[in-house]
Amino acid sequence: MRDILPADKARRERVLSVIRDRYRAHGFDEIETPALEEYSRLHAGVGGDNEKLAYNVLRRGLGGDDIERIGVAIGQAADNMAQLSDLGLRYDLTVPLARFYASNRGQLPGVFRAIQIGPVWRAERPQKGRYRQFMQCDIDIMGDDSARAEAELMVASLDALDALGLSGASVRINDRRVLDWMLDSFGFRADERPGVLITIDKLDKVGPDGIVAELREREATPAAVDALEAFLRRPLTMEYNPYGERQIRKALPENAPDDLVAHLVGIGEAVAAGSASAAESIDATPLVFDPFLVRGMGYYTGTIFELAHPSVGYSLGGGGRYDGMIGRFLGQDVPAVGFSLGFERLVDLVEFTADADSQAVVLVHDADVPVSELAAHKAAVLRSFRGAGRVRLERRVKNFKGLLERSAADGYTAFATVSAGAEPGALELKPLS
Repeated sequence: MRDILPADKARRERVLSVIRDRYRAHGFDEIETPALEEYSRLHAGVGGDNEKLAYNVLRRGLGGDDIERIGVAIGQAADNMAQLSDLGLRYDLTVPLARFYASNRGQLPGVFRAIQIGPVWRAERPQKGRYRQFMQCDIDIMGDDSARAEAELMVASLDALDALGLSGASVRINDRRVLDWMLDSFGFRADERPGVLITIDKLDKVGPDGIVAELREREATPAAVDALEAFLRRPLTMEYNPYGERQIRKALPENAPDDLVAHLVGIGEAVAAGSASAAESIDATPLVFDPFLVRGMGYYTGTIFELAHPSVGYSLGGGGRYDGMIGRFLGQDVPAVGFSLGFERLVDLVEFTADADSQAVVLVHDADVPVSELAAHKAAVLRSFRGAGRVRLERRVKNFKGLLERSAADGYTAFATVSAGAEPGALELKPLS
């Protein structure tokens, strides 16, 4: 968990403002959910490994004798922890959204497009780029089971990246149902497929040799491993571009289900139709079909996707369809699909240039300037900005250069010196750069 300094906070808020603006332009409405959720919801078996990283909140009123009486110890039955904790900090925004929708469905439209932006908490091992508290930016669509929903999420998210100056992004796409069909066609048993998917998810890191070796160590069905190995080593006769039916079928074993292929093709067509340029065709669609894209969350039931950018070798976001989650809270299944931007990674990549709307002035005053004069000078400068800018008063110090350097680091773009008796509105502004 980190403290955010003023300049960094301003930068983060500017990135958030752009993301909010573009998401709202695509018809999404922002909601807010509490930081705390019930323990039973956070540990309902849908959060994957994130459930193990949840911060749990001790039940109020428990004393030392109560804790000893409950007899909870590390390694004992899992339900003992629920006797100590009844709440927990949210580890993502998807589980709270499912609860929110189930609780407020009567006040929401049939197809609901939600923006959620807020901090989440995971008991991670701290390292570069991985924090215990971090910001998530999610958009979700509930009540639409068509390819249009996935396409809307992708178009809106790609638009947000363009607005942040990160054009050229693409989306890797797959479907969990395609993965299940493919593993079945290779001959893997249903009970071993979760472990096989965990291994396959490492393909980018360890390559085909590493995948095959690990599956043999796992003692997965030998004939199925042989079939997967042969598929991974098959000669490729074409580039998987452009996105479309031919690309998808060439990337899969023969006889892929027509309905799943048609669903993936439909997403590409909708993304092409919804892109900023009406002249774009499916040939220009920024989608890449990846039959071995897994994504680890256990609640995904259909399409899954990850956001990539050529400037970095890691994902900048992702998501998928989770049609079964809301039914756990509502008792009735509701189609749902979501996309989450990796905000902490985006902030490091975005570059902003100063413009007229970001004017920020430091007024450096002598110690003898009356308070009333300082107030008049500040008001005059603010009026000249017509509301688009900010002004800060700083008392002159011996290290004048250091004061200006700190002000520049805080995002200020100009300064003026104020002496007693100076006329408000007649100050000379000088750039800080």
